[in-house]
Amino acid sequence: MPKQFRVGAFDRFNNAVMRLLLRVGVRFGTFAIMTVRGRKSGRPIATPLVVFEKDEKRYLVAPYGVVNWVRNVRAAAGEITLTHGRHTEEVTAVELSPAEAAPVFRHTLQTGPPRIPRLMFKAYRRFQVLPYLDVDMTSSLEEFERAVQTHPIFAVLPR
Repeated sequence: MPKQFRVGAFDRFNNAVMRLLLRVGVRFGTFAIMTVRGRKSGRPIATPLVVFEKDEKRYLVAPYGVVNWVRNVRAAAGEITLTHGRHTEEVTAVELSPAEAAPVFRHTLQTGPPRIPRLMFKAYRRFQVLPYLDVDMTSSLEEFERAVQTHPIFAVLPR
């Protein structure tokens, strides 16, 4: 049984540092600041996320399950903004079906974020991602289809 994700002090600090670095233009792999309208407050909420790439398409993956950014994207009908330094693009995030999402989820878990050092990714995956999942790198595609029901994947499409 996987652990339930809870945002702690480390996560808040890490997100604040990543937001700051990304806003001033520091490139860190394919990380971007996703801004979405809050489902309750209606105010813009900025969250640093990895934009995964597979077969020349881009995806947002929720390895910690249905967390606040996922709920906000769903409530905003997928209308989000991605910011990389000074480059901002308005896009639509479309939630994939389990059959479409499973291969993407398996690929992202196996390969990690693009342009991130392999050793750093392996440690992060081992201690910060796998404890929250029912799957690992050797799981079957059917197991990944079950996992994406609680760990949604969004395709990033131009608006």
